Amino acid sequence: MMAVLVAARRLELPDCWIGAGFVRRKIWDHLHGFAQATPLDDIDLLYFHADDTSRAGEQAIEERLHRAMPGQPWSAKNQARMHLRNGDQPYSGTVDAMRHWLETPTCVAVRIRTDSDPGPQRAGVLELAAPYGIDDLLRLIVRPTPAGRRREEAYRARLESKQWRQNWPKMHVIWP
Repeated sequence: MMAVLVAARRLELPDCWIGAGFVRRKIWDHLHGFAQATPLDDIDLLYFHADDTSRAGEQAIEERLHRAMPGQPWSAKNQARMHLRNGDQPYSGTVDAMRHWLETPTCVAVRIRTDSDPGPQRAGVLELAAPYGIDDLLRLIVRPTPAGRRREEAYRARLESKQWRQNWPKMHVIWP
């Protein structure tokens, strides 16, 4: 996991994080006592670059990541354009975009800080972003965020398609 975080940091992308299933899966695996990690569907690299909201820009970043760490399921998404897909007002940054995701335990991301990152923490330490906290994540609870409640059909469809209970049977889903 650290190699993934280092590869992301080396890109020097603005407001860059690795999130969602990358973090959630590790914690749920641990809470279930799994000796082997559950396979990752993708590694969500999130960043916020308002000056280049093209899909081509994201693909170029994915290509760089595949060269740095071949065989990894990279998925780069510029959160500066994701509001269009979700029908929201423009987001102010990556963590703000995460507030518009559908379920609380997925709204987590981590990064290795640099000197240029805002805030009092020192460079080189891990920083966690969790706009809804981590209680649901640690309690194996999947509940809708305000966006998930507003977009109930999308929330339900996502949970049905992910089939998380097959991998993590102790989790509990809260339906809106």
